[in-house]
Amino acid sequence: MSSRGADRTAFLPRGAVSRTAVFLGFWVLLSGADVADLPVGFLAAALATWASLRLIPPGVWRLQPLALAGLALRFVRQAIVAGVDVAWRAFDPRLPLRPGFVSYRVRCPDGPARSTFCTLASLLPGTVPCGTQADGTLLVHCLDVRQPVVAQLEEEDARLARALGVGLDDV
Repeated sequence: MSSRGADRTAFLPRGAVSRTAVFLGFWVLLSGADVADLPVGFLAAALATWASLRLIPPGVWRLQPLALAGLALRFVRQAIVAGVDVAWRAFDPRLPLRPGFVSYRVRCPDGPARSTFCTLASLLPGTVPCGTQADGTLLVHCLDVRQPVVAQLEEEDARLARALGVGLDDV
C-alpha cells in the first residue's frame, strides 16, 4: 500500500471500518438488500459506528470469536435453565428456598465489561445483581444461598473476560 493510501485511512479510528461493516450488514439483514435503501443504510451504519466508538473506544476489548460464540450459547442455555429453575421453585413447595444475599468482588474491569458481567449474572438460576456495596463488591440476591453462587459468579467472570480478551483485575 502506498503512503498516500495510508494517509487516507489515518484519520479513521482503529476498528471503524469493521464496525461500519457489521452495522451495515445488520441493516441489510433487517431491511433487505434493496439498492434504493443502501444510502440510508450507510448513513445509519456511519452514525452507529460513531456512537459505538464513543461508547466503546477501540482497543478496550480484543474479542475472541470462539470464546464469544461459546459465551453466546451459554447465555441462551443459562436463560432457559434460570427460567425453568425459578418456575420449578415457585410451583413445587417441596423445594425449600433460602433467600438471601451474597457479596462478590467482580474481577472484570470497570465499565462496559462489568455491566456485561452483571447482565450475565442475572441469568444464573435464582440470582439477581442488586447493586454495588461501599467496598465495591457486587450484592447479589439469591433464592437459595446454599447454592454455589459465588463459584458460579467466578466462572462467569472468567468466561466473560476470556471472550472479551480483557484481563481480570487482581483483587
